[in-house]
Amino acid sequence: MARDRSGLERLWQRDRSLAGVPLMAAAALYRGAIAMRNLWWRRMARRADVPVISVGNLTVGGNSKTPFTLYLASRLQNRGLAVAIVSRGYGGKRRSARATLVANRGELMLPPEEAGDEPAMMARRFTGPIAVARRRIDAIEMLAEQGPLDAVILDDGFQHLRLRRDVDLVLISNERGFGNRRMLPAGPMREPLSALKRADAIVIVSSGAASPSGIRPAEMEHLKRTQMLHARVRPRSLVTSAQGGWHESPPMLAGRRVLAVSGLADPASFHAMVREIDADLVGVLEYPDHHSYTSGDWHTIASAARDVDAVVTTEKDLVKLERFPFARDSLYALRLEVSMPDEEARLLDQLIFSRLQPEKIALGAAQEVSRNAR
Repeated sequence: MARDRSGLERLWQRDRSLAGVPLMAAAALYRGAIAMRNLWWRRMARRADVPVISVGNLTVGGNSKTPFTLYLASRLQNRGLAVAIVSRGYGGKRRSARATLVANRGELMLPPEEAGDEPAMMARRFTGPIAVARRRIDAIEMLAEQGPLDAVILDDGFQHLRLRRDVDLVLISNERGFGNRRMLPAGPMREPLSALKRADAIVIVSSGAASPSGIRPAEMEHLKRTQMLHARVRPRSLVTSAQGGWHESPPMLAGRRVLAVSGLADPASFHAMVREIDADLVGVLEYPDHHSYTSGDWHTIASAARDVDAVVTTEKDLVKLERFPFARDSLYALRLEVSMPDEEARLLDQLIFSRLQPEKIALGAAQEVSRNAR
């Protein structure tokens, strides 16, 4: 039942892929263009009036950027900071405004088709403001006009060099690594490993399942030149949509026959997490990343789901699938949670608070002491 995935993505995970001369030539041109672009923005980049934290990566998709952005935003919010999230809004329809507020106080102000699937999904879990803009500084300026902010987090912002940032975090999938280390389109790399010199910290993200690392020893030695932290992404719960809201319940699908439906760059990690909750994964339907589901897709999914107990999807797919008339209690989204070792989470806090205003550093330190004393 699986749809064919891009042959390029399969080639990207091989050391000696038959990428061919055209792809290698295109990759060389892309690398040169990126180098020139980076040189330009090194001189011309602007700084916002609000501290900016970027969460990004070096490769295409599958690095848990959005779950980590939510983890970080909630962590800072819980420490008393006024935090906003700014996204490009991939998958959303182009808006006439330079920047658009898509959510605030947990209320989504635009449909997913306009907001983009990831901002719409984040609005279900984060109560602060979320804005989208092609030029992220336009979104920050709009948000600052609506009220004071202590920090703005850029979701997928490492390559957005036109905006200077105070903290640059780069996420790397422990399982996927860097594939064949070639630049797009011959490989998954948006930038070469040398770009990590711009990063303040690298976060190695592992999935819940025990899997061998895809990071080669030589690559790991390169990563060690930058402060390295670790995070884990694991299934937390199931989410269903009913009466206009989302409802969370324990991930109790052990032994049940499940169809996995996703529109992701890397569905393999999602499938591994479905198996981690002991579901019997009997079929998968894979769609392109940020896919906009149609009634035809719904019929395909409904037909494939006739012989299963449940359809499990991702939260960013649920925001687009919930409008279709699935049978009651048949469609679930797997909610993931990010965790870090306590000591490394404190190191992350220290890094971020050291770049914020002095009074915010004192606030974060005082709240950390208060929590430890409980």
